[in-house]
Formats: sequence, C-alpha cells, structure tokens
Amino acid sequence: PAVAAATRYSQQFGFGSEFTGAGTVSPDLINAGDTISITVWEAVDTGLLAGVGQKVTAVEQMQVDGSGQVYMPYVGRIRAAGASPEEIREEITESLSSQTPDPQVEVRRIAGDGASVSVLGDVRTPGVYAIDPPTNRLSAMLAKAGGIAITPDVAQVKIERNGRTGRVWLQDLYDNPGYDVALRGGDRIIVEQDRRAFTTLGASTTQSRVPFTKKNMTAIEAIASSGGLDGQSADPTGIFVFRAERPEILSQVLGRSDLQGPQRVVYILDLTKPGGVFAAREFTIRDEDTVYVTEAPFAAWSRVLSVATQAVSLGGSVAALSN
Repeated sequence: PAVAAATRYSQQFGFGSEFTGAGTVSPDLINAGDTISITVWEAVDTGLLAGVGQKVTAVEQMQVDGSGQVYMPYVGRIRAAGASPEEIREEITESLSSQTPDPQVEVRRIAGDGASVSVLGDVRTPGVYAIDPPTNRLSAMLAKAGGIAITPDVAQVKIERNGRTGRVWLQDLYDNPGYDVALRGGDRIIVEQDRRAFTTLGASTTQSRVPFTKKNMTAIEAIASSGGLDGQSADPTGIFVFRAERPEILSQVLGRSDLQGPQRVVYILDLTKPGGVFAAREFTIRDEDTVYVTEAPFAAWSRVLSVATQAVSLGGSVAALSN
C-alpha cells in the first residue's frame, strides 16, 4: 500500500490565465473580411461629407482589409477588426467632432460572420460557429456542435488561441466551472480521445496494446480491460509492471536522493496475498506501461508432459512398425 500511494500519479490538464482570465466577447466584433456600412448625420447645411442641402452621408460596402483596417474619408485608416460597431462609431465620432459640429454616426455590419470559432474532432457536428450571447463559453459551444461523440471518460477538450494551447479533461470541465472559459474569435476547439495506452503480455487473455478507458486506471482495471487473467495458465502471484519511472517518485519509494532521469523499474503484484488485491486496486497504471502476467508452474509442466507423451507415442509407433 505504501508503494501504491507513493507511485500514484494523475496526469493533470488545465487552462492557463490567458484562458481563465479572459472575459466574454461581444458577438458583434468585426473581423477581417467583414463588410460594414457607416452613416453620418451632420447638423449643418453645408457639411463636411454631405453635399449642399444634405445632412446625411452613407458610406456603404466598406470591407475590412486583411490587416483589419478600413478607410473613412476625413478620418483616415481606423482599426476595425476586433472592435465592436459601437467602438468604431465612437472613434469616428471623436475624429469628426473637430471638423464638423455634433456629428451623429451609425456603424453596422452588413456581411460577415463576426467573431466565430471552429469546432473540430470528436463532436457530432463539426464546423464554424458564430459566438452568440448564449454560446460565448466553452460548454455551450460544445453543446451547439451537437455534443461529444465519444465516451466522456476518455474525452479531452483542447483550445488553440494566438499560438497558445490549453487542454482539459471533459469530466473536469463538468466538475469545475472555472474551466468553462470564455471564447474568443478565431479559437480552435478540438475534442479528441485520450491517446494513452499500455501493453499486456504473457498469460493474459489478450496480448496487445490496450487504450486507457478512463482518466486514472488501476492495475486491477488494466487487467480487466485486457480480458483478465488466463484461467488455465496465469500465475496470480507474479504480475509485473514494467515502467520508466519518474526519479522523484522512485526516490520516495526507495528512500534515495541520488536518482536522476527516468529509471527502469519493475513493480510486482501478488493477487494471492491478503492485501494484494487491495494494493492492485490502488496502484495506478501509466502511459506506455507494460503489464506482464507470468505463467503458472503447473501450466508449464503440463506442456512438458504433453510434449513427452507425444514423443513416447511416436516411439511406440516406430517400434510397432519395426516389428
């Protein structure tokens, strides 16, 4: 039990402060490629933008260029991408106020999706989705994409944003509201299955590479996932777990302080001892472990007897032929 406790390790994921510290965004944010219209009302008969006798000027079909900017007469180039129509309106109003009295400005998006995210991987309906007020957080956006299409126990959710990546277990997203982060335009949300696996060899029912079926798997669960012990040949007193152990963990197990780098180690489980099964229920399996089930001595001796019997029978047949 002490070794099981010392070696217990759970792979933790989470979102950094650049994700958890971000507030929700307006669904009206303008993106590069969007088309906007700007209408200006002026309080004088001879306005800066309007002709003689007119007080309203409409500037239609202004496309935000690849650098995220648009050009407005008498204002110049202004940054539009990442701003809401209201923020653009305030900037234009401030620029025109020094040139015409009390200008009134309206800014509208007339084409484009605005702030959107792409949802990929193991969801039921992958695609590009606009960030709306009901879907401006991660869990709501996953629901909009149809939900998770794989077993929740092995599902991981990854967000890529501005060259940074955050990952979380789906179950942790359910349990911890702090992981339900606000989304940003351009986010890539990727849902994928846990890629960890271990290998089973020896007298187990299945000898193969076995994927993890849950976040934390114990030795008992690993044996069960591989089909269990072979009842005819397995030796429950000799179940080996081969691992490249982390030095800080093995130092605690062995009471040493001179270990550096991963260490090759074999843990031995004996399921016939009183505490063996309970220890195996607490001992966690890790990615790339090899679980080797040894063969019972009786099974090996039975094979020897089988081979010997065949040899005697063959010899008897030869003797009969010679006679």
